[in-house]
Amino acid sequence: MTPLRIPLFPLNTVLFPGGLLPLRVFEARYMDMTRDCMKNAAPFGVCLIREGREVGAPATPESIGCLAQITDWDMRQLGLLQLKTQGVQRFRIQDRETGANGLISANVELLTVEAPLQLPEQFAGCARLLQRVVKEQGTQVFEEPHRFDDAVWVSYRLSEILPVPMPARQQLLELTDTLARLAILQQFLGQRVLSSG
Repeated sequence: MTPLRIPLFPLNTVLFPGGLLPLRVFEARYMDMTRDCMKNAAPFGVCLIREGREVGAPATPESIGCLAQITDWDMRQLGLLQLKTQGVQRFRIQDRETGANGLISANVELLTVEAPLQLPEQFAGCARLLQRVVKEQGTQVFEEPHRFDDAVWVSYRLSEILPVPMPARQQLLELTDTLARLAILQQFLGQRVLSSG
C-alpha cells in the first residue's frame, strides 16, 4: 500500500473516526495547511501530543492518529480561522519531517477500518448513555446518523465523551478490537458509578 503524505496537526486531544472536532487556527503554519487542504479537498492528520505544546516549537506527536476532513469554516475575526472537522480514518506515522515554517508532514499508513458490528446485549447500557447525552445536549454533539446499535460507533463516541486521561484515550484509539474497547469503557463506567454511589 502506497503511504499517504499528509500534514500533521499535533493537539492535546484525541480524534476518533466519525468524531467532530472544532478548531481555532491562528498560527501561520496551520493557516497555510488549512488553505492547502481546502483547496485540494485533502485531509490532515490529528495526533495527540506526546511531548511539547500546541503553540510554538513543533511538538512530538504520538505515532497513531486520525485523518481529519474540513467540513466547514468561518473567519469572523481577522487572523482567526474557525474550522469544523470530522475524523475519517486512523493512521500510523511511518516517518515525519518538520518544514522551515514549523509544519510537520508525514508519510502515514492507513489502518484498517473497523467494520460495523452489532452491539452485544452486554453493552446495551453504553448505548443508553449515549442516547441520554443526545437527548440532553441535542443532535449536534455527534454527527448523524446516530448508530446506537453499532458497537464500533458506540465505542468511538464513548471514548470521546468519557472523562478518561488523554494517554488512556490514545490507547483506546490504538485498540483494533472493538469489543475490548467497549469492555474497558464499561469497566470505567462501572468504577465511576461505584465511586459516586
